[in-house]
Amino acid sequence: MATAAALALHTQFRPPPPPPPRAPRRLRQHPPLISGVLIRSPVRASAASASASAPAQREAAAAGVPWGCEIESLESAVSLERWLTESGLPEQRLGIQRVDVGERGLVALKNIRKGEKLLFVPPSLVITADSEWGCPEVGNVLKRNSVPDWPLIATYLISEASLESSSRWSSYIAALPRQPYSLLYWTRPELDAYLVASPIRERAIQRITDVVGTYNDLRDRIFSKHSDLFPEEVYNLETFRWSFGILFSRLVRLPSMDGRVALVPWADMLNHSPEVETFLDYDKSSGGIVFTTDRSYQPGEQVFISYGKKSSGELLLSYGFVPKEGTNPNDSVELLVSLNKSDKCYKEKLQALKRNGLSEFESFPLRVTGWPVELMAYAFLVVSPPEKSQRFEEMAVAASNKSPSKPGLNYPELEEQALQFILDCCESNIAKYTKFLEGSSGSLQLSTNSKQANRTLLLKQLARDLCISERRILYRTQYILRRRLRDMRGGELKALSDC
Repeated sequence: MATAAALALHTQFRPPPPPPPRAPRRLRQHPPLISGVLIRSPVRASAASASASAPAQREAAAAGVPWGCEIESLESAVSLERWLTESGLPEQRLGIQRVDVGERGLVALKNIRKGEKLLFVPPSLVITADSEWGCPEVGNVLKRNSVPDWPLIATYLISEASLESSSRWSSYIAALPRQPYSLLYWTRPELDAYLVASPIRERAIQRITDVVGTYNDLRDRIFSKHSDLFPEEVYNLETFRWSFGILFSRLVRLPSMDGRVALVPWADMLNHSPEVETFLDYDKSSGGIVFTTDRSYQPGEQVFISYGKKSSGELLLSYGFVPKEGTNPNDSVELLVSLNKSDKCYKEKLQALKRNGLSEFESFPLRVTGWPVELMAYAFLVVSPPEKSQRFEEMAVAASNKSPSKPGLNYPELEEQALQFILDCCESNIAKYTKFLEGSSGSLQLSTNSKQANRTLLLKQLARDLCISERRILYRTQYILRRRLRDMRGGELKALSDC
């Protein structure tokens, strides 16, 4: 679980000073980790890793890291609870169990009333950028190079994991999933095959690119200059993909601690429900991380928090699940729109967009409840004739959301064309989803390895569930647009018949 927004990952660093002499403890002997995965990196990726074959990529995805557990493991979670209790976690009204959503979850052990505060995880059991390092020399090098919080905590996780039982956090790391199902762990062929119709594919590719670029930058500017502190068998692309996968799915932002991002053991076993709005935060009166229930729970019921108002695509991107169709009130799908290059005013319209931070290709969120005014403004600009050139800037400003008052644009003479433009874009997208859903849902062959075959079937089902949810929104938008256009055109015919 997580509520923190993803920060910029790829950061430039100054050359580091000479390292301290002491080296970290090395890993036990285990099969070598695979460091070339997924996609061609835009930042100095090697040709060998960039050209890895699809079978090799699938093998890399299945290899995982030598720490953590299977995602449904209760034994490791029980050991985590025992360690947390011994380390100062108060007696809990929640217990860990296998559940339908998320494999593991926290359930009520007693009756819980609406408005109760739960958890009370002390700050000493929370991982932040200020946490004490098991190998202080590693932390000192990163801090001297001003590494931002996200890459810093990602490296911290790897460093502590490599110390095994010597790390204070060994019980927590043992309870983390060895391989999350977030899109960070999908190979490029899987993304291309299963998410071909969904806009979330491009966001997944960008996220993977950011992680690869961040690792490459850390390696080139810090790790390679301190190889005794950052051995490649420990700090490599596979381990960073794991640590960033943990951060994207578990890091939270705590408003009452000045917005600090943190990993909160035990609290990160809570699953998400779109029906609740409660979230984690630091409680100054108790001095712990808590959440306040917004409904009551009976013993044995799973207790939920909110990961934020996220679409089904965003939930799949970071957490690896898709809510049941129609259950996510925050669901949306991005609609891609663009200028027509054959438009006589193409250059003038493009210049107006660029002046306001937009381009000829833009995407806007569609929801079951409708579409944003920015999309309508963009559509007005697209369909505007040359005689409206004096209004291009006004439309571009409205499309960019730069206007503080969000004035409603009113061009009755263009409304029908603008609505038809949006409808055409919707129907083009619906056709893509339908082609995927009515086809073979991806052309990749099942592996002969049973574990990999099960994983492939799961990914295909997740992709289908997402596409069905997103197409549902497009269908709803199509219905609304058709009705409005029919009413408008019906009114025009009536007016003509009355003449």
